[in-house]
Amino acid sequence: MIRVENIRKEFGKDAVALDDINLQIEDSEFIALLGPSGCGKSTTLNCIAGLLEPTSGHIYFDDKDVTDLPPKDRNIGMVFQSYALYPHMKVIDNIAFSLKQRGMKKEERYQKAREIAQMLQIEQYLDRRPSELSGGQQQRVSMARALVKNPKFLLLEEPMSNLDARLKIEIRDEIRRIQRKTKVTAILVTHDQEEAMSMADKIAILDKGKIQQFDAPQVLYKNPRNLFVAHFMGNPPMNFIDAAITENAGKLYLTSEYFQVIIHDDMKRFLKDSINKEVVLGVRSHQVDVSFEKKESYIPVEVSMTENLGKEIMISGYVGKAFVRITLPEKIDAESAEMKNLFVQQEGTIYIGLNSTYNIFDKESGLNLTYSI
Repeated sequence: MIRVENIRKEFGKDAVALDDINLQIEDSEFIALLGPSGCGKSTTLNCIAGLLEPTSGHIYFDDKDVTDLPPKDRNIGMVFQSYALYPHMKVIDNIAFSLKQRGMKKEERYQKAREIAQMLQIEQYLDRRPSELSGGQQQRVSMARALVKNPKFLLLEEPMSNLDARLKIEIRDEIRRIQRKTKVTAILVTHDQEEAMSMADKIAILDKGKIQQFDAPQVLYKNPRNLFVAHFMGNPPMNFIDAAITENAGKLYLTSEYFQVIIHDDMKRFLKDSINKEVVLGVRSHQVDVSFEKKESYIPVEVSMTENLGKEIMISGYVGKAFVRITLPEKIDAESAEMKNLFVQQEGTIYIGLNSTYNIFDKESGLNLTYSI
């Protein structure tokens, strides 16, 4: 288990890279540190690895405080974005290098290198040099070198950022397969939400040196804690529409000059203190019903573009000044007269109805008022 407690990292007086970071990572768990450039994810990983010393706070491996322990004594394996292979060494010597440093005999370390190479399906490249390998093969060698010493923790910093899209999918599947087989506790740093969601058991989303939310991928997607997480997770991004909470005859509504939508009963108890406050409705593109006729509690969208993307049809438009993207529900016939008109004219009005899955955020604080549902 890795436990990060109240970590703060400053670079000079005014540059705070990490501000009160707290994490607990269970044995054999795969977690991702996700966020935009400069959010603190690499700094967090480097503090865990011992490559950076925190300004304050503590890091524990199991129950041992390793905050001041050098990297070589932390029993970690690291995989870097740049592969960091020795160009003059053969693959087998790159893999076995850490074992050589430990004083292991050549025959024994070569045997271990061959075993891990077989697991990663690179045994046929053991006599080659890194320059003779593709990017994907070099990344596998880098992983083999990290795993050959049987580390308790595997730290991966942007390991797929130099690979093309197809190879990324192959390597991320390989990393997850190996992690499950070896049961090593793993931490992945990435700015790619698809990587994080497909690989990690849990994701910590960082922004400006703070953890915004640490949860399972499906929780982050369906129930984000704040507007930052909601905006960051999902492609296309969540739609955001300004409104206010109003009350009439015991019912609560999302109200603006363009619409009035009744709020589901299961949300009412979380919103009673927000009546007459400005809020932001957050709803994902596929979580709506679509009608070509005006309906009660439906929101009008002025269409600006209709795109056939093959697997789905996307409709873009505006609710007032708010730009929204809507995935056409499968039940609507793409060959209908209404849809043909949208494709030809690239304008018109549709009406969207909210299903049971949407979020309401406080406009001032950005917090999700319906987070605990």
